[in-house]
Amino acid sequence: MVEFFAPAEFFSEPLLRLLAAVLVGGAIGMDRAYRGRAAGFRTHILVCLASSLLMILMDFQWIMAADLRPDVIRMDPARMAQGIMTGIGFLGAGVIMQDKQSVRGLTTAASIWITATIGIVLGAGYYFAAIVSTLLTLITLAVFNKLIDVLPMRRYAYLTLRFHRGDEWSEIEVRKWLENSSITISSLSYKLEQKGRSLSYQMTIRTTKPESFNEIARYLLQVPIVQEFNLRPFGD
Repeated sequence: MVEFFAPAEFFSEPLLRLLAAVLVGGAIGMDRAYRGRAAGFRTHILVCLASSLLMILMDFQWIMAADLRPDVIRMDPARMAQGIMTGIGFLGAGVIMQDKQSVRGLTTAASIWITATIGIVLGAGYYFAAIVSTLLTLITLAVFNKLIDVLPMRRYAYLTLRFHRGDEWSEIEVRKWLENSSITISSLSYKLEQKGRSLSYQMTIRTTKPESFNEIARYLLQVPIVQEFNLRPFGD
């Protein structure tokens, strides 16, 4: 049991580590909250704070166990870190959402994972490594996200076109129209709906020009022959 006359660093050092965990977790969580993710500001603070607190327990347990025989008791902080990362796996899995066309939440799950890791490092007292890791994490989430918008990378979307049967575009017409809009079809399938009264094309499309998606959406809104359409870009 820790007595009140324990060394001052037993109280000041854990306090510093916990405050640092709140600041670091909050900084990373602000980026996720700004982008409207489910796991945002408070979640990242709690993850980092909990990881730091558990590592403080492992790091300072030698004071609480000062009367125990060191040749009998073995203390390994790495075991606590292993347990923390195992539990974080369940939390990260909870923010990943998948439907038939896309997967969302992978970056948020990764940010939770790195936040827990930084919390462990803070709990162990390695402030420099934690600060550098936090800066690199924020650069990856914020700056690199801007870089992706600038680079000519392929953008994917899921497009569904529905026509009245007998009054539909042919596959050749669909492909030619999309090619004229600088869009390539990665895969295309057909489907009869409404007891055969409607024909729909379901396809995955790609382009290096994000504005092309807006252009085809505006065009489809003006085409009476198109009964319905659904255009859903793949996102993080």
